[in-house]
Amino acid sequence: MTERDGRLGVGVIGAGRVGPVFAAALAGAGHILTGITAGSDQDRVGAILPGLPVLDPLEVIARSELVVIAVPHDDLPGLVAGLAEVGAWRQGQLVLHTDPAYGIGVLAPAAEQGAIPLAVHPAIAFTGTSMDLRALRDSHAAVAAPGPFLPIAQALAVEIGCEPVVISEAQRPAYAEAIATATSFSRSIVRQATALMLQAGVEAPGSYLSALVHTTVDHALADANPASEVDGLPDATIDG
Repeated sequence: MTERDGRLGVGVIGAGRVGPVFAAALAGAGHILTGITAGSDQDRVGAILPGLPVLDPLEVIARSELVVIAVPHDDLPGLVAGLAEVGAWRQGQLVLHTDPAYGIGVLAPAAEQGAIPLAVHPAIAFTGTSMDLRALRDSHAAVAAPGPFLPIAQALAVEIGCEPVVISEAQRPAYAEAIATATSFSRSIVRQATALMLQAGVEAPGSYLSALVHTTVDHALADANPASEVDGLPDATIDG
């Protein structure tokens, strides 16, 4: 994947819930972390990435062979373009974003300066804590890259624990809608059910509903992916 022994110097732009976990997963795979930009919750970031230098974006890019960008959806295009305007990106540098809605097109300003654009979106609901590292090992990741570099995106997905699935530029809108539907609808329904349970006098509605919600979701996912059969019933193990 790289020169030397396969290890990359990895820097992260974005210290929300996704960036620090992504960095910790790559560090667990043997890559060397170079720095991360400042975030609003430095205690949480420090807990998962102890001692990692906090740098400005230009320093992160300058020190890194792989730059992971994990910023809010609306900020990503302007950030990439703005850094290109000051000539931040360099030839052969890997630039990876984690947004579900974008493919590699959003990284075009960096690619025009010789960087290699990659998109890797792990399909989990991040908490920003070490619990996410375990969740990654049971998940899939949507990946995209220019043809010759697709194996790099796939390998990085595998290294953080995910099963890579190629999602093309044209497929991204449908993919992003699916992710948004699964997450926002699930939260909304659970909140509604919890409120009704409180009205019914249940003091700990989250605990009461936990087994019901998990088994219902598992069965729904099995129905959507019925290839595996156990004892005549679809396998209820979720697959991503």
